[in-house]
Amino acid sequence: MYSELAGWWPLLSPPSHYLDEAAELRRLLPRTGSDRSTLLELGSGGGSLAFHLKSDFDLTLTDLSPEMLRVNATVNPEAEFIVGDMRTLRLGREFDVVLIHDAIVYLTSKEDLLAALRTAAHHCRPGGTLVVLPDFVRETFEPKTDCGGEDGPDGRGLRYLEWTWDPDPGDSTYEVVFALTLREPDGAVRVELDRHTDGLFSRLEWLALLAEAGFDARREQDPWRADVFVATKPG
Repeated sequence: MYSELAGWWPLLSPPSHYLDEAAELRRLLPRTGSDRSTLLELGSGGGSLAFHLKSDFDLTLTDLSPEMLRVNATVNPEAEFIVGDMRTLRLGREFDVVLIHDAIVYLTSKEDLLAALRTAAHHCRPGGTLVVLPDFVRETFEPKTDCGGEDGPDGRGLRYLEWTWDPDPGDSTYEVVFALTLREPDGAVRVELDRHTDGLFSRLEWLALLAEAGFDARREQDPWRADVFVATKPG
């Protein structure tokens, strides 16, 4: 999904799917006054969430996948793009806001999660804000299925089935499989399967790791009852 199929991302998860989530996120994000704030997103993917933030922030968007950043650049041409791993990235700059959306779930150990939070701390100015939005914490995880997809103006179409479950509740991961049905402009159809292993941590683990990374953090719940971690770097 994030390499050879990256070009299909606008039909899987376009900006129009993020209107409500972006409105809720903007409520949590601080402003620095009349000047535009700076925002660094770690694991920005296809840029569908960032699309709704660029009117308020100067964006620096990073991701491990250069293919996804190429898609992102078509959505957010105003932004700065950097290929990098959120566990090790060091830009030598500080930002008013650091954002990590659902890409954080691909970190499946506390060591990797702490490394990413330390990256956030390294890039967050004193008094700045980090917002992290995992898909689940351990207390909210539920198996689920979902489906959707879009048709494109070029004649392509995509439909997906997403299946989420936890094969071992005793460890720190769960599984997600996507079955993707892809239709080309000439009508040819194929099916691709993509399997993901995602990280799952408790609220106490999240808050402890945020503190260890150097943040003062709190937990909120969004209107969809998902946990959001909002943290401040002490000034």
